[in-house]
Amino acid sequence: MRIRRRQGWELPECRATDEKYWLDRRRFIAAMGFGLGSVATLGCGASADGGVDEITVSSTIPPARPPYPFSRNESIKLDRAITDETVSASFNNFYEFTTDKAGVWKLTGDFETRPWTLEVGGLVSKPQTFDVETLVATMPMEERLYRFRCVEAWSMSVPWTGFPLRELLRRVEPSSNANFVRFVSFNRPDQAVGIREQSWYDWPYYEALRIDEAMNELTLVVTGIYGHELPKQHGAPIRIVTPWKYGYKSPKSIVRIELVESEPNTFWNDLAPDEYGFMSNVDPKVPHPRWSQATERIIGTGERVVTLPYNGYGEWVGRMYS
Repeated sequence: MRIRRRQGWELPECRATDEKYWLDRRRFIAAMGFGLGSVATLGCGASADGGVDEITVSSTIPPARPPYPFSRNESIKLDRAITDETVSASFNNFYEFTTDKAGVWKLTGDFETRPWTLEVGGLVSKPQTFDVETLVATMPMEERLYRFRCVEAWSMSVPWTGFPLRELLRRVEPSSNANFVRFVSFNRPDQAVGIREQSWYDWPYYEALRIDEAMNELTLVVTGIYGHELPKQHGAPIRIVTPWKYGYKSPKSIVRIELVESEPNTFWNDLAPDEYGFMSNVDPKVPHPRWSQATERIIGTGERVVTLPYNGYGEWVGRMYS
């Protein structure tokens, strides 16, 4: 793939929408009766390379208190610097609050994350409902340094804290015909302005993985970051992280996990199936219809780097797709 270095006066690829998709989106919005000004496209978004109000953002970051922090798993290495926490805390995709990545942290104050339970059911022998704080106290918790790659061609590197999803699934004993794992996020319009004001989206958010992906050692149930519990803008109190897939495959603030036989629908694939597939593995050779995926911009530094297949995790996951 040919990578062209743009001039300083040019827009990045992801800000220049192909006319075909712009017209298709206009037709879609018009058919659904939406106001054109009310829908934000899933593009590169605002920059997080500077101008962060560190004092204000820090007020949304929980303090490190027991049982955090947990020991780091040193077998998974990171080949780049960890993203500054105030940067990662101020640049988030969380449409339940706003489509403005730089504004999510400002709108989560009313979101209540305690108490919180996670229901796990479907095709399992032992369906259960878990209290999140009990999971933190009883599961094999550890910290892992992961790259995080957004479909919008930006990335960060953060220390997540959590436990392998497969450890939770083993507790409920999946049936032999459970082929997929479906995740459902919270739906509280009284606490999340994005849900309340963006009714054209089919809330709550829903995502899914194949059962082998869910059981892979890298798939993490996350409850913390940077040595403390998750801030609300990162998906508190519990989320999923799949580092070899684009970020929208890692749902936030989940309330339910369902094991099912047939491939379930997913949020962005339902909205734009020609742009967001079910699999959504990071692949620099396959461009998004509106921008290249060959490189990525590291938030905080603005550095442009080459994107790796499977986001660099082919050693752990490549065999699932061979």
